[in-house]
Amino acid sequence: MRGLFLDADDEMAELLAALRRAGDPPITVNRQSRVAPEDLPRLLAGYDFILDDHSALPTAALAACPALRHVIFLGTGARSYMTPEELAARGIAVHTIKGYGDTAVAEQAIALMWAAARGLARMDRAVRAGEWRRERGVQLTGKTLGVIGYGGIGAEVARIATGSGMRVLAWNRSPRTGGHGTFTDLDTLLAESHVLSLHLLLTDETRGFLDAARLAKVRPGTILVNTARGALVDEAAMLAALAEGRLGHAALDVYAHEPLAPDHPLTRMDNVTLAAHSGFLTPEANATLIDRALAIARALAGPAP
Repeated sequence: MRGLFLDADDEMAELLAALRRAGDPPITVNRQSRVAPEDLPRLLAGYDFILDDHSALPTAALAACPALRHVIFLGTGARSYMTPEELAARGIAVHTIKGYGDTAVAEQAIALMWAAARGLARMDRAVRAGEWRRERGVQLTGKTLGVIGYGGIGAEVARIATGSGMRVLAWNRSPRTGGHGTFTDLDTLLAESHVLSLHLLLTDETRGFLDAARLAKVRPGTILVNTARGALVDEAAMLAALAEGRLGHAALDVYAHEPLAPDHPLTRMDNVTLAAHSGFLTPEANATLIDRALAIARALAGPAP
């Protein structure tokens, strides 16, 4: 089998070279930040599998790649870039990689939570503008964090928050036990939490999960942290809740449409902290990601002759 790393940046290319083993299937590296769909048939000609970081893979374009049998997507959100069911119908299997950045994203969520609680983004903007602006912060020790979605990332957030002295409530779509914190029903979590942290997968069922009705149940001044997917939140309802103070602050790493437009209403709100979908970007997470991608490639190739 022959593979192609479709859109490798320098760091990912170097990690691939460092982590490859003797006997691994050959993988050509295409150092191109983003590949246009019309270029796919030419680039993928003769390759059995590809590693895809963030390039769109329209079904129509891959239909012109007869040798391709596998897409190894470097992450979990393959649906944002391709339609796995349509590709499967054409004999192309899509493989995703879970859990590689659980700690990295959890630490980003915790960092955003503390930044929101202490008004760090507001103070940073003010000091840079020549204004000595002191913020009355929120002391989070002893406060309640509501973790919505208790997969690998949610569990890490709960662990870190518990260790920092917070009370943790958790809710998951399917029943869970163990871990850090106390599992409860969603209405109780919404009503009692000082901070809400979202960690659900984006599906048809969870799109717009945090809507106006659910936001109406939170305590006034609640901090919302989202490092999962922007579309989990009804954006109009969030903006209204921020404007009226039902949400005291939103600390966001993800958005319904990315990159966030410079004139988006969120960029003009003082009670918002914005990051650029970077929670998973650490050297440690990237190394784990490439290592697991190589493990998938080895399994696809089968035992060495």
